[in-house]
Amino acid sequence: MLIRKLFEKDLPEALELVWSVFSRFEAPEYTQEGIRVFRDFIDPDQIARMLDSGVLRFWGAIRQGKIVGVIAIRGSSHISLLFVDTNHQRKGIAKSLVARVEQFATLMNCNTLTVNSSPYAVAFYERLEFRAISGEQEKQGIRFTPMLRQIKKSGP
Repeated sequence: MLIRKLFEKDLPEALELVWSVFSRFEAPEYTQEGIRVFRDFIDPDQIARMLDSGVLRFWGAIRQGKIVGVIAIRGSSHISLLFVDTNHQRKGIAKSLVARVEQFATLMNCNTLTVNSSPYAVAFYERLEFRAISGEQEKQGIRFTPMLRQIKKSGP
């Protein structure tokens, strides 16, 4: 598996994966407003503008030429999107994508990673040593738990 930066040309495939996984696992937990807000957020034109401006950075896990997982961060260390194709879940892809973002955050001199985890993903993030920093919240129909993880420094 290769993890590489994603570019505007990769957005149709990447965002289709995001929408497919969201629809199956997340949407049942969201209100219609939340589903609409999420769909608007992943609009290809909006995501392209955020990539162009540097607000958002995107990486993909590639297997046999196909994007099977994606992660996006806002700024230097806030995980904004993390989705893995249904047929490739529980194979370490999401963990590898988080590790790639942690490398980037370390290069940017960040000490923590943050995420607003969906209800479905809280247990996953806890396994990666994220901890909830407050209880579940809801904004515009989007349910999430703010979480944080200290970045472990390697070396001396």
